[in-house]
Amino acid sequence: GNLAEAAVPALPSSGGGGAGTPSGIVPVLFCSSVFARPWSVPQDAGYELLIQKFLSLYGDLLDVCREFGVQLFAEEWGQYVDLPEGFAVSERCEVRLVQLRIQLTTLGNLTLASIVFFCCDMQERFRPAIKYFGDIIRVGQRSVWARILRIPVFITEQYPKGLGNIVQEIDLIGVRLVLAKTKFSVVLSEIVLALAEVPGLRSVDFLFSIRLMCIQQTALELVGRGIGVRILADATSSRSCSAAAGDKGHPKFKEIKNLIKASAPESGLLSK
Repeated sequence: GNLAEAAVPALPSSGGGGAGTPSGIVPVLFCSSVFARPWSVPQDAGYELLIQKFLSLYGDLLDVCREFGVQLFAEEWGQYVDLPEGFAVSERCEVRLVQLRIQLTTLGNLTLASIVFFCCDMQERFRPAIKYFGDIIRVGQRSVWARILRIPVFITEQYPKGLGNIVQEIDLIGVRLVLAKTKFSVVLSEIVLALAEVPGLRSVDFLFSIRLMCIQQTALELVGRGIGVRILADATSSRSCSAAAGDKGHPKFKEIKNLIKASAPESGLLSK
């Protein structure tokens, strides 16, 4: 919700949208403590649209999900002030995103309206290298119930140009998004925008995944955004973890790639 309902003083007139700006479009400077970027929004854009624009511009940089507010810079006071109830953009202005609080994450019971499913990097190239790959696929094939119950499902493919696409056994009918990535986390800008459209979202479930590094990085990002994470134990496996690299584009990734190709030795600490 909005930060407060105090009245906002009128800003000095900027002559409408300015030269070269289409009618009905207003330039807005989107700021935070670490970034500032000019963009345009439709005239009469309100609080929710401003939030969506912040997410589309800087979703990967935000630490929490929907636990923030928007303030407007008032030249009369020389500082940012809270948006009033029912605020709508009418002229050129400057707004900033401010953190309210970090919500402690509690998983609670599963409800259809508050969860989404992730399928992370179930690609053909990993089949010979991952233990129990076939078993994980068979568990994943039961995910048809998610489609029946209209639970959003998101699928990622790690560098599909080199590692191939999702295995053919996985049914893509009804999947919300299928996205290519190079980073280990599945929290891409498109995912952030899609999650923001799920009302009352409380948790993300890893429906199935074979890459521990991706699960770890994704879980850390989502928990930091106030979203709980569940992992289906019988639908995950891995070779080993190199999450510190963060992205295959890391300059040292090629040097450690051969180390993570080999499966970790059996330690007796884990069982099937």
